[in-house]
Amino acid sequence: MTEANRRLVIGCDHAAYPLKEQLKGFLLESGYKVEDVGTHDDASVDYPRFGAMVAAKVSSGEFQRGILLCGTGLGMSMVANRFPHVRAALCGDLFSAIMSRKHNDANILVLGGRVIGQTLAEEVVKTWLQTPFEGGRHQDRLEQFDSLERMNFPESGEEK
Repeated sequence: MTEANRRLVIGCDHAAYPLKEQLKGFLLESGYKVEDVGTHDDASVDYPRFGAMVAAKVSSGEFQRGILLCGTGLGMSMVANRFPHVRAALCGDLFSAIMSRKHNDANILVLGGRVIGQTLAEEVVKTWLQTPFEGGRHQDRLEQFDSLERMNFPESGEEK
C-alpha cells in the first residue's frame, strides 16, 4: 500500500463523534495517518459543514480517501456526493464495503454512528481500505459517472 493510500481524512457530526474517535484510534494503531476535521465533541453541529470539508479534500485530490460519519450516514452521503470526483458509499455491512470498492472505486466511506456497532464498524473500515478496485468494465462505468459530471457541472474541470 502506498503512502498516499495510508493517509485518510475523517469527519463526523455530534451523533457519530464517539464512533469517529474509536475508529480514529483503530486507524492510527493500524498505521494510517489521519487528518480529523471534526467535530471534536458531542455538542450539536450541522453535519453538512463537516461532510463538505472531507469531500472537498477528496475532490481536490489532497486525499485519495476519506471517512464520514453521522447518525444514519444518509446526510453525509448526500453532502459528499455533491462534490466532483467523489464517490461516497454508505456501508453498514462487509459485502457493501467490498462491492463499493471493487465495482465503484468508492473514495469516501460513510458510516451511520447510530446504526452500526463499533466492532462491525472496524471490520467495515478495514475491509473497505483493503479491497482494491477491479477496473475493467467497472472503469468504463466510472467514466460514465465522470461524463455525467462534466455534462451537468462543466465548472468542475478536468477529470482527476
